[in-house]
Amino acid sequence: MGKIIAVANQKGGVGKTTTAVNLAACLANTGKQVLMVDMDPQGNATSGAGAKSGKNTVYEVLLGECTMQSIICPTMQKGLHVAPVDIRLAGAEVELVSMQRREFRMRAALESVRDQFDYILIDCPPSLGLLTLNALAAAQSILIPIQCEYYALEGVTALMNTVSRVKKSINPSLDIEGILLTMLDGRTNLGLQVVAQVKKHFKNKVFSTTIPRNVRLGEAPSHGLPIHLYDPRSTGADAYNALAKEVLRRNNG
Repeated sequence: MGKIIAVANQKGGVGKTTTAVNLAACLANTGKQVLMVDMDPQGNATSGAGAKSGKNTVYEVLLGECTMQSIICPTMQKGLHVAPVDIRLAGAEVELVSMQRREFRMRAALESVRDQFDYILIDCPPSLGLLTLNALAAAQSILIPIQCEYYALEGVTALMNTVSRVKKSINPSLDIEGILLTMLDGRTNLGLQVVAQVKKHFKNKVFSTTIPRNVRLGEAPSHGLPIHLYDPRSTGADAYNALAKEVLRRNNG
């Protein structure tokens, strides 16, 4: 049974999609079978992994018009598959409101394919709406990227409140996979202060790996390649390879 991890933070621009794509690809590169589910209507995880959305996407899956199996497509990285999305998903928030068990649509959709994968990563939209709730209801754990900036912890408080509500009412087994510090500029005191502050607050939930600011990480999505295929010698590739190993260790391989 594949472990389902939601990559979420309602704050935009924290490296959420970059993390979902590159962690999924680096896990696949270790020999694991990995599915990345794109649940952000912008579709950046889909294009960043080099996948293309076809006639049916996650949108149709959530509405019950097709199966998850029917939309999964391969990528350049062996072992990495993508459940793609496009801008139509933006309308799903409204359409899901009137549906029965609306928070559990993704959980039900993933049940049929879960045995095929070691890890399933869900890239959530930068909001706390029904799409993110679907991801949190389906997931066993949540990975939270936090940008190393002054207001880093403020947005996480709202997300933690949502996680607490989800645990009480929808998914009691939801756990924190880890807090990931992103966009670290180690030359600045502020970045190092944020790292210290987050580690003090979340203690052993913080990954040892931090993701540096790296130009190559920003370039890779435009080529439809994860960082370790685009520039395997970059600091960004080193960081996400290290993160993949850390996730594997935390989950006993």
